[in-house]
This record gives sequence, structure tokens and C-alpha cells, in this order.
Amino acid sequence: QVQLVESGGGLVQPGGSLRLSCAASGSIFRIGAMGWYSQAPGKQRELVSSITDRDSTDYADSVKGRFTISRDNAKNTFYLQMNSLKPEDTAVYYCNIQAHDLGFKRGDYWGQGIQVTVSS
Repeated sequence: QVQLVESGGGLVQPGGSLRLSCAASGSIFRIGAMGWYSQAPGKQRELVSSITDRDSTDYADSVKGRFTISRDNAKNTFYLQMNSLKPEDTAVYYCNIQAHDLGFKRGDYWGQGIQVTVSS
């Protein structure tokens, strides 16, 4: 079993910052790519940012220059620093990892989601 726990969400004013964290635990052998997704009400879940196991990063056009993804392999944790937040960033954010468990079985794992609300 692999579990992901997100933290760091909440309510922030436009222009403010939040830092999301996603900690992975359980029967993990190796974590590959990690990613953050957002899902606004009435919309499909979409990729916000990803980072590979070689630290190659990718961002949605809407967050480039404002969000930064990073990972701490020693802690099996990754982060999304969100700056200059806009009301349109309001969504539930989900973390995702691709990982091999201790049985060397590859899986795709999701966090429970965390609310980010940008509003004055």
C-alpha cells in the first residue's frame, strides 16, 4: 500500500502565496514522476506541473513563472510553491506519483485532494 497525504492548502488573497506538500509513505520501492493536478468546479482534472526522477519539470502555460515544483527524494515528498495566485487558480489540487512498490509492481497513486481558494 502506498499513501499520499497533501497539506498546505487554504484561503489566500489574490497575489498571495501557498506551498502545497505531498508526502508519500507505505510500501514504496522507488518513486518516478510526480505531479500536481487541479480540478475546478464543473471542469476536468488537469495537469498543473510535473517533475521526473531526474528533476525535469513541466508546467501548464497558465502557471509558468508563478508556480515551482520541487521534490525531496530523501523524504518521499514533493512540493508546489504557488506565487502570485489568481482567483482562477481556485480548485482542488491533487498530487500524483508513479511508483514501484516493494513487490516491484508499478502503480499510479493519488492524494485525497486539497482545496485552494483565491479570493478577496
